[in-house]
Amino acid sequence: MSDKPDLHLIVTEDGSHSLRVPELDETYHSSHGAIQESNHVFIKHGLLHWLKENPDKPIKIFEVGFGTGLNAFLTLLEAESLKINVFYKSIEFYPVEKELANQLNYPKQLNQSEALFEALHNANWEKPAKISELFTLHKTKASLPDFKFSETYDLIYFDAFAPSKQPELWEYPIIEKCYNALNKNGIFVTYSAKGQLKRDLRKAGFELETLPGPPGKFEMVRAIKRR
Repeated sequence: MSDKPDLHLIVTEDGSHSLRVPELDETYHSSHGAIQESNHVFIKHGLLHWLKENPDKPIKIFEVGFGTGLNAFLTLLEAESLKINVFYKSIEFYPVEKELANQLNYPKQLNQSEALFEALHNANWEKPAKISELFTLHKTKASLPDFKFSETYDLIYFDAFAPSKQPELWEYPIIEKCYNALNKNGIFVTYSAKGQLKRDLRKAGFELETLPGPPGKFEMVRAIKRR
């Protein structure tokens, strides 16, 4: 996409909202359920898996694609529930307008504070914002190919648009870049399980796990940097 996309609000099968990009014929989340997908892929098989292996430790997360803020919101809720310190860095080249973000029904669907969700979208870009005592968000307007990592992370939520829609975000140099940005035993997690992605993850040095996918998707991938 060369220009800011035209976004349409849609309702997914679990009742939660997502956004559709007609130009790409693509949605920000699975049409089978936005909250279901994010919880399954990024929280259950990403965040909670890392915390199981590293109990009581603070965690640094890097997200590719802030989008609707759903992954950040779910992570914030886990931080508050489990009392863990989270530093959450997220990049997004086309930030969602606040007016549209305020229409998203995630707080209602999850029976959580609208103010907390709005705080994620209202946070200034390009500098850290303390959303709560346990959760710090740093949003940066950038595309992953151009982004230069200045620090390392424990967990990467790789939530870019599908390889068929934006293949440049899934090429080997990007995968290698993510590998180098992770700490030892860091996790790369994504909803995709394409064969080329798996080959590239192994080539970069990851230990690969193919896991059951969320509703509507057969498989997903978790990769771990062991060295």
